[in-house]
Amino acid sequence: MATQLDSPARALFEGLVSREEVPLDEVALAIAAEEYPSLRPAESLAELDRLAELVHRRVPSPRRQAAVLEALREVLFAEAGFRGNEQAYYDPRNSYLNEVLVRRLGIPISLSLVLIEVARRAGLPLGGVGFPGHFLVKLTPEVGPEIFIDPYNGGELLTGEECVARFRSVANQREFDPRFLQAVTRRQMLARMLHNLKRIYVEQGDDVRAFWVVDRLLLLDGEAVEEIRDRGLISARLGLRPAAARDLEVYLARSPAAADAGEIREMLEAIRARPAMLN
Repeated sequence: MATQLDSPARALFEGLVSREEVPLDEVALAIAAEEYPSLRPAESLAELDRLAELVHRRVPSPRRQAAVLEALREVLFAEAGFRGNEQAYYDPRNSYLNEVLVRRLGIPISLSLVLIEVARRAGLPLGGVGFPGHFLVKLTPEVGPEIFIDPYNGGELLTGEECVARFRSVANQREFDPRFLQAVTRRQMLARMLHNLKRIYVEQGDDVRAFWVVDRLLLLDGEAVEEIRDRGLISARLGLRPAAARDLEVYLARSPAAADAGEIREMLEAIRARPAMLN
């Protein structure tokens, strides 16, 4: 059974995330390449270039940030029609950049990625914001307060105060943390995209796809002990007992006092007691 530990898509992903400056667009396409082996990244990158050129053409010199932002919103949301997929939010295609660019449908983080990458090409630096439950994008202008953009809702512009109010309207008594409005790193953004896919595939009971998604999370952060545990558990369900044992042993060594340590030890003993399956 294939485990995606030697696929071209995995090798591409690993090489890209090892760079000092992680290319957000290319890594997102490397994630998609596992699901779409015939994917041609150059076509998706060219579409991002094309959208940025449309923005570039309609902004006169001098290229003020406000004018570029307005052109971005017009091109992406009013004209190209990028929008949130409210009818099928948990469709995994919403998390694959190649599909988002073709279908013009996505979820907050994938639409944010499109906005950030088109903006970068158009000369406007935007940052991803890991707002709880609903990823956002922000512009830190040369003068004045930060501007927050909601790509899922047609590029809606929000102030920081409006973001806080939105949080409090749905968070019950949870305390607002100012860090919710801070920009995240590219690695953090990619991890959040992968976590979305992991949740979808786990809930669907799709262990093969959940396995490779967790594996990518570990290529991003090899010290993520819960992901090591989860890869071990998924490997066990797939019958990959030596791989499962290795991961679960590492998990217990690093988290011996974890709440589920007893349960994991019992599972590990059961795995060791059975003959290994041929992979």
